[in-house]
Amino acid sequence: MATGRLALQPSLKGRALRLLSRREHSRDELERKLQPYEEEPGTLALALDELQAKGYISEQRVAESVLNRRAGRLGAARIRQELQDKGLARDLIEQTVGSLKDSELTRAQEVWRRKFAAPPASPQERARQTRFLLTRGFSAEVVRRVLAAGAGDEVD
Repeated sequence: MATGRLALQPSLKGRALRLLSRREHSRDELERKLQPYEEEPGTLALALDELQAKGYISEQRVAESVLNRRAGRLGAARIRQELQDKGLARDLIEQTVGSLKDSELTRAQEVWRRKFAAPPASPQERARQTRFLLTRGFSAEVVRRVLAAGAGDEVD
């Protein structure tokens, strides 16, 4: 009966495919998540190599997925951090974040509009709105411009 228990345990490749069926994962993420299940050294790397060769693992798709899911709510700095956490290549991260620069102000204004009904009326409220946008990864210059436009001030 001991063999029945082994038959119920999914293989490393099966576990990886199950994770990939839910969302895109980078190779680095899959390695971290599947490391505890590796019984023989090197088997995880072989399984991931095979999945990558077949196109199941793609850093480009991971970057696009993060961009599509998060760009509407986060600034470039937070998206950069998420991509770095996923272990993506530096040049891919720079390319992905670079594509956000043109829309950064517009996205920050939309995030601000969804959260706040009015421009800051006091220094405390201005600080609160500033912190809100900064923690979402928008640059200080973009935050300044959003709050200035919200208050009706002239924006450079």
